[in-house]
Amino acid sequence: MRFSRRRLNRTLLLRQHLLERVTMEPAAMVGHLVGLQAQEPLSPYLSLAARLTDLDPHAVSAAIEDRSLVRILSLRDTVHLHLPADAVTLPVWAAPVREREMKVSQSIGTAREVDRAAFSAAVREVLADGPLPQRQLGAALAERFPAYTATQLGQVARVAEVLVQLPPRGCWKPTGSTAVAYDHAERWTDLPLAAPDVPSLVRRYLAAFGPGTAADVTAWSGITRLGPVVKAMDDLEVHEDEDGKALYDVPGAPIADEDAPAPVRLLGNYDNVWLSHAGRDRVTAPEHRRLWMGVNGAQALSIYADGWLAGLWRVEDGRVVVVELVRELTRSERAGLDEEIGRVEALLAR
Repeated sequence: MRFSRRRLNRTLLLRQHLLERVTMEPAAMVGHLVGLQAQEPLSPYLSLAARLTDLDPHAVSAAIEDRSLVRILSLRDTVHLHLPADAVTLPVWAAPVREREMKVSQSIGTAREVDRAAFSAAVREVLADGPLPQRQLGAALAERFPAYTATQLGQVARVAEVLVQLPPRGCWKPTGSTAVAYDHAERWTDLPLAAPDVPSLVRRYLAAFGPGTAADVTAWSGITRLGPVVKAMDDLEVHEDEDGKALYDVPGAPIADEDAPAPVRLLGNYDNVWLSHAGRDRVTAPEHRRLWMGVNGAQALSIYADGWLAGLWRVEDGRVVVVELVRELTRSERAGLDEEIGRVEALLAR
């Protein structure tokens, strides 16, 4: 099948449940999307609210506290909210991405030269009695590796080890400090670290973001050299885009009509619908690429109208403020934006 750009847009939104909200448990949605971007604590709640007919943010927060949802560094070396099974496999797969950060991170600096085996053993010793805030973790490690600063070593631990970010970080309207505290993922989840089945992950990606290319999977995950993996998966269907480029897909995955209406949606920082294709043109018109800096720099959140990035917004004192629109909205789109603003403000008030 040949996909027009508009059909690719609508199919992505369909699979992301952004054409129409669905009734689904938050954890099931997190699993379907292979995690939610969670660099900013509010983002997962906004991502879920844009896709679910009803969202109780306190229930999501409780799931983080009872360990049925886990905050951890994974895809693209960024914090995601995952199911426990993904929290102990995706970071293992993403180890090369973290190694790339280790080589270039200014906050790590010369501490990248630390003996990794000795360092890993030290982290286990320091965390043997339970989780620690990042500052205390770094300080304890600096006692063992005095050639480096506590800040440097805390960053090395964050990148080199598979550590969970513990609640109340990421919880809904927590009281008290939300400073990042860490524990080993296998202890927190009571699951062993393990390498994932990569073809299975590719299929999950395609089910939620497809059809796509190996380069798209790389944009989503940060993992390179996936071309041979994708081409070897003989169970995949092969489509093509307007330029004749091959697009891979899981058999039987839903395909949207290119004329399907796409309602206005307000999404959070770095939502993966925007970050998970090599060109980012699935939801962004080329003439509006100047908005990328605002979204990518977390300076503002994104507004989508008729399926495409249409503007920026932010939260001020529990209210939604529209920062910019790239075009004048139609009357129905304006009504849709007002409705979405009402939904988000109701969520923020809970």
